[in-house]
Amino acid sequence: MPFPPPPRTPSGPRRRTLLASAAGAALLMGCSPGSGDSDGESSGGSPSVTERARARAARDSAELVARYDAVLAAHPALAGRLAPLRAEVVRHVTAFGGARGTSVSPSASASAPASPSPSASASGTAPAAPSAPPVAVPAGEKDALTGLAAAERTLADQRVAALVGVPGELARLMASVAAAGAAHAYLLTEGTR
Repeated sequence: MPFPPPPRTPSGPRRRTLLASAAGAALLMGCSPGSGDSDGESSGGSPSVTERARARAARDSAELVARYDAVLAAHPALAGRLAPLRAEVVRHVTAFGGARGTSVSPSASASAPASPSPSASASGTAPAAPSAPPVAVPAGEKDALTGLAAAERTLADQRVAALVGVPGELARLMASVAAAGAAHAYLLTEGTR
């Protein structure tokens, strides 16, 4: 009696494997600007477009740091939970070429308002956008966390949408930071359930 032939399995990787690999590669790229290729030259994008996109991303991250600072000032009890997330956002500002030498200490930022200039000094204040209006923080901690999660999610979505218009290395950095923002939004909302 002959054995039936084995069921046909498709050759090559499955779609789920490819998607997981692409997401993992974006996360592994980290949050540091690369030195491999220059964003404007080898990728075909003009330096002015790249510089504007990078500056915009740094400014958006600085505004998010200001949001974290406002929530920490209004709800100091959340410092333990928000400090690591805020520190990541400060690193994102630096990765996009924003103000360097910013402190990641939430106690320093909670006691002093964010600097209104994009070039923050090393005095412990976080960078903020020049025209950023003061952030209104809800009175309840749960509502404050929900608002912060919404800001993280919105910014992550904006960065994903902007990926089409930016070249190579900056696109990888933006994808990585967008993934981190989505993770922050999840972490902020998971504890409020």
